[in-house]
Amino acid sequence: MDSTTPVCGLGELMGRQWVLMCGWTGVVVHLFLVGESSLKTPLRKFSGSINGQEPMLSPPVNLHILDQHVVMDNGLVNVTLSSPQGMVTAIQYNGIDNLLEPNRETNRGYWDVVWGNPEHLGGTYDLLEGTRFSIVMEDEDQLELSFTRTWDSTLDGDIVPLNVDKRFIMLRGSPGFYAYGILEHLDGWPDVNIYQGRIVFKLEERLFQYMAVSDERQRIMPTNEDRVNGQVLDYPEAVLLTNPSNPFLRGEVDDKYQYACDDKDNRVHGWICPDPPVGFWMITPSDEFRTGGPVKQDLTSHVGPTTLSMFFSTHYAGESLAIKLRSGEPWKKVFGPVFVYLNSASPDEDVLTLWEDAKEQMLTETQSWPYDFPLSEDFPRADRRGTVSGRLLVRDRYINEALMTANSAFVGLASPGDTGSWQRENKGYQFWTQADAEGFFFIKGVRDGNYNLYAWVPSIIGDYKYEALINIIPGRHIRLGALVYDPPREGPTVWEIGIPDRRAAEFYVPYPNPALMNQLYVNLSDKYRQYGLWDRYSDVYPDGDLAYTVGISNYEMDWFFAQVNRNVGNKTYIPTTWRIIFDLDDVSETGNYILRLAIASAHEAELQVRVNEADVTTPPHFTTGFIGKDNAIARHGIHGLYWLYATEISGSQLVTRSNTIYLTQSRGNSPFKGIMYDYIRLEGPPETE
Repeated sequence: MDSTTPVCGLGELMGRQWVLMCGWTGVVVHLFLVGESSLKTPLRKFSGSINGQEPMLSPPVNLHILDQHVVMDNGLVNVTLSSPQGMVTAIQYNGIDNLLEPNRETNRGYWDVVWGNPEHLGGTYDLLEGTRFSIVMEDEDQLELSFTRTWDSTLDGDIVPLNVDKRFIMLRGSPGFYAYGILEHLDGWPDVNIYQGRIVFKLEERLFQYMAVSDERQRIMPTNEDRVNGQVLDYPEAVLLTNPSNPFLRGEVDDKYQYACDDKDNRVHGWICPDPPVGFWMITPSDEFRTGGPVKQDLTSHVGPTTLSMFFSTHYAGESLAIKLRSGEPWKKVFGPVFVYLNSASPDEDVLTLWEDAKEQMLTETQSWPYDFPLSEDFPRADRRGTVSGRLLVRDRYINEALMTANSAFVGLASPGDTGSWQRENKGYQFWTQADAEGFFFIKGVRDGNYNLYAWVPSIIGDYKYEALINIIPGRHIRLGALVYDPPREGPTVWEIGIPDRRAAEFYVPYPNPALMNQLYVNLSDKYRQYGLWDRYSDVYPDGDLAYTVGISNYEMDWFFAQVNRNVGNKTYIPTTWRIIFDLDDVSETGNYILRLAIASAHEAELQVRVNEADVTTPPHFTTGFIGKDNAIARHGIHGLYWLYATEISGSQLVTRSNTIYLTQSRGNSPFKGIMYDYIRLEGPPETE
């Protein structure tokens, strides 16, 4: 079979892809058909618990030690690893000799980090190859293997100054395997920046051509060769498919960043092979070892076919999320375990039941966290962890005289720091939950140590921090009672634009250039993931920049989702100035007004504010200075890091009737420099009691 030959069953998946793109009627029909198929031929799946209970009768786990490899085998799946390097070189399942791409052994299933010397720009890949193999546990029910590397000053400069311990676990009766790693920087070791850490699996391209990231985001994918033969666009990751092997994909844009998602939603993703029906899934049951909090965005699966578990990166955040170890700082952290889950179906089943089953397995894994089977002393089990509960309320008398419940607030524990510091924190562990409609929250499975409690509330501006340190002791439950968040506020709302939810999704997202589309996003709510929307600004506003009139304009239609530079041709981009026009019937000349600017994303930008002054050559009333390197505009994200600013405007600067606030993003020369607003509010002078 050559790389251009469609796999048997691929046509059926293409048909289903069209169903997913054709509106609610098609979706209902599709779900009905899936349900009918599932009733006729139930999916074969693992029965019994793999976490703490005896599994159903199944073959024992076996370890085979060869000259340069070791093989884990439990009768359901067979996993070969290079020894002592610890690379996954083969995964045998359901009659398929190897689910992985038959390329070099170091490029099939591997860990890597991107790191650099602080004195030099750029990063170097390190595959974290082990130099020593050991058996941590071997019996009929469980295998745990360790591949380690110890750093010392005599090692080559291409080796990151970390001790590495990569662990792999196979359980009896479990169709898959677990992987986790322990990275350690000892006291006195060299300074280092670590930009990215992950596990990567490259799958057999002739088998896996259908990718699923969520219920809505799943589709037939192009091949690597399709990308090579395509047209590279504004950056290497984005390619226009000019002559793909599958004509269905001709004229589409492929870009791995189109499939990124928030960590809180990144629980399961992977690939489906239609013949034989097999699924390969990456399940990440917890965010505790990830960095940047629950709404940090990162990659999932993409063309390769590639499946990732991203532990940390600078994506959608910039260098502020690089792990920087200085002055011999000691550091140690456990990443994972994550679960590589394999499933299969009978030939007459709907292959999309594999995705439904993977979601069920994901729920099983998340409910079992923290696992009770990893044997590293650095991974504490549930009885060595603590819990925290409480209730969050909001006090803003300009919205409601009474205390309000923090409906669906995100509440978390992270390393001690300033208010909002959790989104740039990257060395410790974080534990987040979402409160219920009444603001009650419960955070379980917290490692021992000192934390601050942080929160933010959808529809409420700003960040909350509980000032007292919270000391987690194993087995202890801490009840905090009722906590009250006083969000930033000086006076009543004069006007507001947007919804304070840390995203720009409520604003106007234009239709993409028809020649640069991804058909998947045509009918989905996250249409901001289309390529090239930064250049659509100049099409929507060809003769002048955006002007928004309070009381007349509608932010859903009249506020562009990103303040980007104007494309004036010849790859030249110039800054833009947006206007907010508003009337005041009665100006308090002796009072002070507050303009609050909540920014959902910033990339190499500078936001300048002027009040009733159109000349951009005059000094601004306020400037953020240079901010941001999250690159969310280019990477199709609707948010990056959150920024909140407030500037005071004297009543003497305002006039009765028409006023204008000018917002200038002053940094030009690139299509990707710009900002996304979350929410803007003008507050009047405080009301006296």
